[in-house]
Amino acid sequence: MRLTRLFSAVEATAHCDLPCGVYDPAQARIEAESVKALQEKYQGSDDEVFKTRALIIKEQRADLVKHHLWVLWTDYFKPPHFEKYPQLHELFNKATKQAGASGAKQSVDPAEGQKLLDYIAEIDKIFWETKAAA
Repeated sequence: MRLTRLFSAVEATAHCDLPCGVYDPAQARIEAESVKALQEKYQGSDDEVFKTRALIIKEQRADLVKHHLWVLWTDYFKPPHFEKYPQLHELFNKATKQAGASGAKQSVDPAEGQKLLDYIAEIDKIFWETKAAA
């Protein structure tokens, strides 16, 4: 009888696959802020070596933005979220494309970096609404 209690299964449920606090759009935002800052620094420099380094780092940071967004999109957000926020798939698609070759990764224009930050801000708003509802 005591062993049954000791080894009995307990069912647990969660809205995501890891304990809350692991996921946060802030990670993508911080990297996107770096992308925009590097675009601004690139524009303000006449040093070709510096500009080359800025491009390399900007592209690395843009890839990290995509990574953090994909983790949120595929691991945190679940079908009920997409039902409540039908624009969410398109928003993530636009944000990851903006972080990629068709947006901030390819461009040295800080306006492209700002577009990326704007998409992330929209995702962030929805994310925190889902966290509050949980």
